[in-house]
Amino acid sequence: MRNPFRYFNSSSEVIRQTVLLYVRYPLSLREVEDLLFERGIDIRHETVRFWWNRFGPMFAADVRKRRVGQGLYSTGRGHLDEVFVKINGKTHYLWRAMKRCGRWLNNRAENPHQPFRRREGAMARFRDIRTLQQFASVDASIHNHFNLDRPLTPRDMFKENRSAALAEWRQLAA
Repeated sequence: MRNPFRYFNSSSEVIRQTVLLYVRYPLSLREVEDLLFERGIDIRHETVRFWWNRFGPMFAADVRKRRVGQGLYSTGRGHLDEVFVKINGKTHYLWRAMKRCGRWLNNRAENPHQPFRRREGAMARFRDIRTLQQFASVDASIHNHFNLDRPLTPRDMFKENRSAALAEWRQLAA
C-alpha cells in the first residue's frame, strides 16, 4: 500500500494530530491553528481544512474497520417500529428506525434544538447569574486578547501580533 503522506512536507504524526484536534474537540480551524502554533507548528487554517478534507475520510474508514472487526459497530440490519394512531378521527402512520444496538436512525425532530441545547448545557454549569456574568466577562477579555482582527491584517503582521499576544499571556500566566 502506498503512503498517503508521501507528498507532504509535514510528518504523518503532525497531520494525524491536526485532524484529531479538529474532529475530536469543538474547535474552529483557526483555533486548531493557534493550538499548533503554541506547540511550535506554524501552519495556516486552510492547511487544517485541506488535511481534514484529504485525510479525514481515510481516518474515519480506519476507525470503522477496527470497530467492525471488534464487534463494536453494528454491521447487521436494524428494525422498524411502526404504528397507526388515530388522532381526532384521522389515522396517522408513525415510524421509528432503530439500529441493532438500540439507537434510533431518524432524529430529525431533535436536530433544530441542538444549538440551543449546547448553550443550555454550557449555562447549566453556573448556578448563579452573577457567576455566569463574571465568566462571560473574563472569557470575552481573554478572547479579545488573542482575537487580533485576523481577516483584516496581512499574514506576517498577524503572526507577529499573535506571537506578542502569546508571549504576553505566558508572562501573565507565569
